[in-house]
Amino acid sequence: MPRPTNIALVSAALTLAAGLAGCSQRRVMITSEPSGALVSVNDRELGRTPIEADFVYYGVYDVRVEAPGFEPLRTKAKANTPIYEYPPVDFAVSALPVDTTIRWHFKLQPALETTMPREQFEDELLQRARVLRGDAEPASQPRLAPTDPGD
Repeated sequence: MPRPTNIALVSAALTLAAGLAGCSQRRVMITSEPSGALVSVNDRELGRTPIEADFVYYGVYDVRVEAPGFEPLRTKAKANTPIYEYPPVDFAVSALPVDTTIRWHFKLQPALETTMPREQFEDELLQRARVLRGDAEPASQPRLAPTDPGD
């Protein structure tokens, strides 16, 4: 028959393991240059950098980062799966409180209108518009002249 101290010890260990399980956290920390940029992940607005958010799945996320005076950035960011999340290691680690923080940093480029004189920016913008308009217009169709002037 087991001794009462052994039962109490096993009970305490099981209670402790049950209490620790599920305390793990997965977070992504997002920073940017400049700070204060608005961040959306998978079309869900998270807020302004620096910001932290919980996530459930490892993998690739669509990210949009925007700040006034800077070109908006639309990109993908990956949350890599750490080694302790792969079987069979994950089973052993599941009883421990493991916090995972993925870090993403984005550098925004200044918008063209903030990096060049206004006149130059407008001239180049109009020039690009003319080129695009020319590319969009269908090529003129050659007209056939009648072979007999009497037609």
